Amino acid sequence: MGLTQITAGIYDNNNYMNFERFPVTGLMKTHSYDNLVTDSAAGGTAMASGVKTYNNGVGVDKDGVPVKSILEEAEEANKMTGIVVTSSVVNATPATFMAHQRLRAFSEPIAEEIANSGVDFLVGGGKRYFDRRDTDDRNLYQEMIEKGYQVTDFIKDQKLSNIKFKEGKKFVYFTADDVPLSRIAGRNYLPTASEIGANFLKERSENGFFMMIEGSQIDLGGHATNTKYVLSELKDFDKAIKKILDFAEKDGETLVIVTADHETGGLTIKEGSKMNKLKTDFSYGRHTAAIVPVFAYGPGAENFSGIFDNTQLYKKMKMVMKLGE
Repeated sequence: MGLTQITAGIYDNNNYMNFERFPVTGLMKTHSYDNLVTDSAAGGTAMASGVKTYNNGVGVDKDGVPVKSILEEAEEANKMTGIVVTSSVVNATPATFMAHQRLRAFSEPIAEEIANSGVDFLVGGGKRYFDRRDTDDRNLYQEMIEKGYQVTDFIKDQKLSNIKFKEGKKFVYFTADDVPLSRIAGRNYLPTASEIGANFLKERSENGFFMMIEGSQIDLGGHATNTKYVLSELKDFDKAIKKILDFAEKDGETLVIVTADHETGGLTIKEGSKMNKLKTDFSYGRHTAAIVPVFAYGPGAENFSGIFDNTQLYKKMKMVMKLGE
């Protein structure tokens, strides 16, 4: 999600999106340790742990050594933690907050680490990596229930908003067997799950919470060089941003940061475009090295202006959350 994706989203949405509600904006460099063009694993690790790593490395440094994530540090500080994504939960970005593997392709070891991560609220795809594994006969779905989690899925409970939470239990909801549907194909849980998750975590914590929400398929639309795909995912993500900003305004104690791990596709808005009727093109069906925007609202938001490295995002969040003090 680069600046052009956001521009296209605004101009294709009657000239307004909730990005405009943020009082503080910055710009973030995204390169990985070994490449100007990062992947989501290295980009996610930098944001989650403040360390540059090689492309494909999940929660490890350049030498493959595990590094602690801000989610893990929040847990150590007795804060609640949550992850909501429109990808599989074992995908690179969510994995960097909960797991440590030399390669992002190690989906089943990542699932095992997620099952042991202690995360309090988890929503996303990837059920098959937990209950129908290729590398062993373990049923991590059942193991999480035995650990005290309330675990359910898209087959048992089709609407997240209808689920009654069990008191004192952590919560996992698998939205798909692997990658969830696109928004165009009917997926619609992100805004609801974001709002429910924020309230779930706030109500159960005396020390605050850390939550990572990803509109994961904005990236897939870029890889597909499909503008309709990108815009539908961006608008869905914007609805989630609205839910969280409304929550934060009411709460008064929540810092909201919106950014991207990288830009995908080299999207261009071309001459002849009109409001709500854009002419677009892509230069490339892969990631680019473009600097990405950062938006901030709430206590400590002023720390996120200017141009800074993606490793600094972690350090700024850690400072505002007073972790490690």
